[in-house]
Amino acid sequence: MIFMNIIIFGPQGSGKGTQAELIARRHSWPYISTGDIFRYHIKNGTQLGRQVTEYINAGKLVPDELTNKIVQDSIQQPDCSVGFVLDGYPRNKNQLKFLDSIADIDFSVAIELSDDEAIKRLGGRLACKCGLSYHIEYNPPKQKGICDKCGEKLFKRDDDEEMAIKQRLEIYHQETEPLLNEYEKQGKLHRIDGSRSIEEVYMQIDEVINNFTL
Repeated sequence: MIFMNIIIFGPQGSGKGTQAELIARRHSWPYISTGDIFRYHIKNGTQLGRQVTEYINAGKLVPDELTNKIVQDSIQQPDCSVGFVLDGYPRNKNQLKFLDSIADIDFSVAIELSDDEAIKRLGGRLACKCGLSYHIEYNPPKQKGICDKCGEKLFKRDDDEEMAIKQRLEIYHQETEPLLNEYEKQGKLHRIDGSRSIEEVYMQIDEVINNFTL
């Protein structure tokens, strides 16, 4: 088994979470997503979840210190002795500096996608209160605006409105993209065309992994 520590970068809509999960599952590496960890703690009402909820309700970002702690706790778990795939971290230079102090990263992958394509992908999403999700172009419901499962009216989430998407993309460009330059200087960055299908994007990443282990 190959031991490897990998980071997956990409703007909203690039499918980085999907790719990170695929890589982790197919190579038997632990998948670490800060977003998933936060959602788990919020759903289960833990102390961490309550802290995170307070910041979200106040319209504030979760402090780096809190995010750093959950990542450190995850990386120090026994299952990460074989490596890990990080999704959603680091997001800024403070987090990158902390990560470098607790782990050696073998390489990072940047899934690249234009803002226009990201807006098209995210802006076309529709949700239902039953939990199912659709896409106007890629996964439309059988009846326009109606859920196939429960028959309820579909809606667009607030964070999928164009203005909200643009704001999130701007944060990515300002705070996360500079990290790509840091890893590129170290020879630890591989850029991937994110406009292709899920499997085609995965094959690009898998080629990087295979070449790294040669």
